[in-house]
Amino acid sequence: MTEMSLRATIDLEALGFERGGHLIVSRALESVPVGGELWVRGHDPVLPVHLAAWCRAKGHGFASPTTVIRGGYDDVRWSGARRAGDATAASVVARPAPGWGLAARGALIEEGGPAPEFDLDQRDLVWASLAPRLYAQASANQWDPATAVPWDTDDRLPDDAERAVVQIMTYLVENEQAALLVPSRFLSRIHPHFREVVQLFAVQIADEARHIEVFSRRAALHGGVVGRSEAGGRTSLQTLLEEPDFVIASFLLSVLGEGTFLDLLAFLDRHAPDRVTQVIARLVLQDEARHVAFGLAHLQHTLAVDGTLLGVLRQAIERRHDALANRAGLNEHLLDSLVVLAAGSWSPAAIADGYERIEQLRDAMDQGRRRRLARLGFPADEAEELSKLHTRNFM
Repeated sequence: MTEMSLRATIDLEALGFERGGHLIVSRALESVPVGGELWVRGHDPVLPVHLAAWCRAKGHGFASPTTVIRGGYDDVRWSGARRAGDATAASVVARPAPGWGLAARGALIEEGGPAPEFDLDQRDLVWASLAPRLYAQASANQWDPATAVPWDTDDRLPDDAERAVVQIMTYLVENEQAALLVPSRFLSRIHPHFREVVQLFAVQIADEARHIEVFSRRAALHGGVVGRSEAGGRTSLQTLLEEPDFVIASFLLSVLGEGTFLDLLAFLDRHAPDRVTQVIARLVLQDEARHVAFGLAHLQHTLAVDGTLLGVLRQAIERRHDALANRAGLNEHLLDSLVVLAAGSWSPAAIADGYERIEQLRDAMDQGRRRRLARLGFPADEAEELSKLHTRNFM
C-alpha cells in the first residue's frame, strides 16, 4: 500500500470488528485520501454487516461487499482544532482559552466542548517557575504517620511536661486546620493548565491533613485531656479563612504565617522532651519549608509583573492587624507551655532560662519575617515595621 494511494487493500484474516478489527481499518484509512477506496478482506462471516455499520457511524461511504470509501467527516471535525499550548511547564501560556477546560496541556482541542470557568486563570496570579520542581520534591518526600513516627517509644513524661506538650499539640492542630482550609478554598479555582500548581496545592493539603493527624495523635498518646483553644487565636485564624484574594491569602498564610511556624517547629525540635514530639516537629518542618518556598516563589513572580502589589500586601497586613488589635492574640497557655519545655525543670533559674529562650524565639520569628519581606521587595525599615504588625498568634 503506497502513501496516500487512491486504493488500498488490507486483510483482517479471522479478526472481527467486535474484537478490534476497526483499529486496523482506521489505521489503513490514514493512507487513503478523501474519496479513496479501502478494500477490506477477512474471514469473519459478519464482516460486511459490521463494516457497513461502522462506516455509517464514522461518516465513510460503503460499497458492497466490503469496500470503504473514505469520507471527510473526521477532517471537518478537527479542522478548527488548536492545541492547548505546549505540554512543557516552561511554556505555560499567559491565559488559557476558556474552551481548554480540563484538557491536558498540549492536547489537540476539538471545538464545541464545555468552557468551565476558572477565575484564577492568569499565569501571573498563580504561577512560579519553581512549582514543577517543588511538586516533584513533595511527591518524593511524602511520609507515613504510622511508620515515620516512633509511636511505641516509651518516653513517659512527668505530668506537667506532658500537659505542656498536649497544649502545644492542641494549638498546632488548630492552626494546621486553617492551613488546610485556605488552599482548599482556592484549589478548584485554578485553571488546570497550571497543573503543577494545582498538584502542589493538592499535596500541600495532604501535608496539612497528615500534620493534623500526627499532632492529634501525639496529644492523645498518653491518654491526656486535649488542651485549651482561646477565642483570640481562632479569631486570628478566621481572618485567613475569610480573605477572598488568592495572592493576599497566599502571602498571609505561606510567607508570614507558615514562615513564622518554621521557627516554632525548629524550636520544638530543639527542646522536645520526648522522641515522638521531636520526630513530628522535624517531619512537619520539612513539609512547611516547602510550602513557604512556593509561597515566596509565587509572590516573587507576581510582584515582578506588578510591583504595585507591594502596596496591596502592606495594606493587607495593616488591615489584619487593625482587625485583631483588641484581641489577646497568643494563647497564654501555649506561651506557658513553651516556657516549660524550654526550661526543662521547675527551678527559678531554669524557668528564667526558658523565658529567655522564648524571647529569642520571638526575635528569630521577627528576623525571619523581615528577611522574607525583604526578598519580596520591601525596604528594610518597612519590613521591620510590617513584621511587628504580624498577628501575635504566630499564624
